[in-house]
Amino acid sequence: MNAAAAGDGPWLDDAAGRLVRPYTVSDGRTRPSTALDLLSQVMATGATPLGYLGPEHTQALDLCRAPVSVAEVAAHLKLPAAVTKVLLSDLVDCGALTERPPSFHDNPTDRALLEAVLDGLRRQL
Repeated sequence: MNAAAAGDGPWLDDAAGRLVRPYTVSDGRTRPSTALDLLSQVMATGATPLGYLGPEHTQALDLCRAPVSVAEVAAHLKLPAAVTKVLLSDLVDCGALTERPPSFHDNPTDRALLEAVLDGLRRQL
């Protein structure tokens, strides 16, 4: 078995792909305890989370050293947005992350904003 990139660890395999089903990562939970939008910004607080964190929680926390959107975290973790929201919600609940809703309120489907987010994601990947 060949591990993929070093940062992917034992959860990905070159030939097989993801070795753990996405919803296993969230213990089968599909709803976060914190309301998170794909454009919500999350950032690490520096507080050490109490209790066990899975490897995906740790990876998500590492990605959140600077403010980052939920969509970007999902893309980097290669997980569905619903699973990512559950993971990030766990981290908000234990005080390791803070979240801020998107800064727009008038038009959440502003085409220019969505295209800017898409362009940013493409540059990152």
